[in-house]
Parts: sequence; structure tokens; C-alpha cells
Amino acid sequence: MRFRGVHHVEFSVPNYESSVPFYDRMFGWLGYTSFWTLNVGYTSTYYMARFPMPHSYIGIQPAEEDRTLDHTAHQVGIHHIALWARSRKEVWQFYEEFLVPEGVEVTDQPAEYPIYAPGYFAVFFLDPNGIRWELAFTPRIPTPGNVLRTLKAVRELRKAHPEWTEHPARAMMRDIPPRKRR
Repeated sequence: MRFRGVHHVEFSVPNYESSVPFYDRMFGWLGYTSFWTLNVGYTSTYYMARFPMPHSYIGIQPAEEDRTLDHTAHQVGIHHIALWARSRKEVWQFYEEFLVPEGVEVTDQPAEYPIYAPGYFAVFFLDPNGIRWELAFTPRIPTPGNVLRTLKAVRELRKAHPEWTEHPARAMMRDIPPRKRR
């Protein structure tokens, strides 16, 4: 089983030069470190949590066309990207201290989403390029209240889906082919 997730993801953005200061402020607030390519054949600015330990990072590079994304259209491409928050408090602070003062368009206010996972708490927002972001907290050990709210949300969802013949926690799991070992 893998112990890490995504290695890195890069976004091509219009108005690269004016976009980087926004990302600098956003990722700086979240405690990321930034580095860039020094224009060695291409240009990208990167943001990494837990630098210098190898971990996933996000890259921003200039787009060749000048248009923003529309996440509501569910076009081919990325719908949104979620960043880890340290706590519910950090989600609230990010909303109050960064998103609101920056005038960032918040698509979903900070809230608990018990149907996602026990204790899941997040805020969703659009950056100046139309890329939808989420800052999400999932507790390592949910409280009994978190678990009860998730169980209640699942019961409500099951009522809306009488065609489901087994519990959603079982039905949602999928078998995928493993790597063939030599």
C-alpha cells in the first residue's frame, strides 16, 4: 500500500504574473514553502508543504490561452483540489483572515460535511483563475458526535435511495486490479 498520495499537480493559469502574488499570499498563509524553475526551459512556481521533506506539491505555470475555468460546467479537467487543514479552527481562520479580506469568491461557507467522513469540515472557494479549491480538515480520531452525525447523514441518504441493497459503506468500495508481481 502506498504511504503517500499525489506527487505533484500543476495548473496552467492565464495572467501568470498577476496570479503568482495571489498564490504566494494563499500558500504563505497556509505555511507552505515556495520554489520555482528559474526559467530553465519552462516556467513554473511551486508550493510545498513540509519542505524540504519530499512531499506533494502544487505548481502554477503560464497558460497559452487566456480564459478562466468554470467548475460548474463539469468540463474535462480538474473540478477542484483540496488541501489539508490542521484543524477546524484553521479552516475558520483561513476563511476569516484570508478569504474574506482578499475578497475571494467563497462557493461554500465553512461547514461540516458528515456525509464525506466523520468530522469532515471544509470551505470551498475560487481563485482568480476560476480554479476551485477546498481547505478541508478530517480528524484522525473523530469524536462520538462526529460519528453519530455521519451515521445520521448516511441513514438520510439511504432513505433517498431505496434501490440500494447494501450499506453505502460496503457498496462504495470497489475492487481494482493490483499490480502483477513478478
